[in-house]
Amino acid sequence: MKFRWDKKYLYWGITALVVIGISIVLFFLMFRGANFKDSFFWLMGICMPIIDGFILAYLMTPILNFVERNLLKRILKKERAKLSKRQAKLLRGISVFFTLILVLAALYSFFSIVVPQLLKSIQSIILQFPSYVNNLTIWLEKVLADNPQVELYLNNMINTYTPELREWLNGTLLPQMNQAIRAVSSYAFSVLKALWDFIVGLIISIYLINSKEKYVCQAKKIVYSFFDIKRANEVIEDFRFIHRTFGGFIGGKLLDSLIIGILCFAGTSIIGTPYAILISVIIGVTNIIPFFGPYLGAIPSALLILMIDPLQCLYFLIFILILQQFDGNVLGPKILGDSTGLSSFWVIFSITFFGGLLGVFGMVIGVPTFAVIYAMIRRRVHRGLQKKNFPIDTEEYSGLIRVDDDHTFVKDIPKSEEDDTQEKV
Repeated sequence: MKFRWDKKYLYWGITALVVIGISIVLFFLMFRGANFKDSFFWLMGICMPIIDGFILAYLMTPILNFVERNLLKRILKKERAKLSKRQAKLLRGISVFFTLILVLAALYSFFSIVVPQLLKSIQSIILQFPSYVNNLTIWLEKVLADNPQVELYLNNMINTYTPELREWLNGTLLPQMNQAIRAVSSYAFSVLKALWDFIVGLIISIYLINSKEKYVCQAKKIVYSFFDIKRANEVIEDFRFIHRTFGGFIGGKLLDSLIIGILCFAGTSIIGTPYAILISVIIGVTNIIPFFGPYLGAIPSALLILMIDPLQCLYFLIFILILQQFDGNVLGPKILGDSTGLSSFWVIFSITFFGGLLGVFGMVIGVPTFAVIYAMIRRRVHRGLQKKNFPIDTEEYSGLIRVDDDHTFVKDIPKSEEDDTQEKV
């Protein structure tokens, strides 16, 4: 008897493989967590040029579409569908060339303007650091002289913790200086490796954006070959949602951070903040991280200004507070809108969780990643409730005790409402 293949067996086989794979991963996480983490980062290091290529291609795709659209409208004055295969290929090559020129020109302009100023600021900070410490010491002595109780409290703290500090310096810090020097050398090598990965990734991204429609079509072929029509449509719709969420959030956040950096430079220049370019770059870059970003940038900047001029530090903190309020209540919602649909708690949770897993990179992508997971779980939950003819509105489940067999919701009546009901009876 000839065996007839049934898709049911394929689904059961795939399910079994997934369960076994998840079990193996959980086992290694529980009993071989350190080795698993090292293996993961080792694999990520090998794949980093490819990952960089995908990220760069994803970021450059809107620029490519903009260039291609303008070339079609203003020069060719045709629609893409009306072009021959040779003309479409030539158009794509020209568009990729101009996109690459725009990206490299933007990077060169940024680094040629900002990097010399940053290096100049850092060099000035190193050379004048003793005078900054002296200014801060004089200011602290003046404050303590005007507040003898505070001075007495600080003296007691210094007398208490000085032996512990001395022991820590002699027993812990000094023996680890050699390790610190090796860490700095390793960091310099990591920077060079990251630069090389970026260059290779840029080359990979050119190939990706040059044939992006072909790769998308191949991915759709794979989806429709492995799943039935309904499930394949759902998978493609999920990827469209992921694209909308990540594209809207990352693109909007980059634009928002660029505007905030420019506004910070204008404001700090007006109020006379020292090292305005350096501080504006710090504020703009850290602003990419949602929620915690403004604090991560403002705190070290404020400490740097405090060593130079305490009064300017106060002006800077007031200005940053106003700037972040403008960003959080006006600029951010205007650019990003409700691109994630997450509450404040889930935003903090996603940043903390993914930041713990992947560091700064996880803090940047944590919110859109968790927004996708949250939306998919919510859609599955709503679909399950609709199959059972249950309401999907969250408020309907307030005070719910149980659901009877006839789908009747039995709710707990508050004491005040129960008394009112008895009085009416």
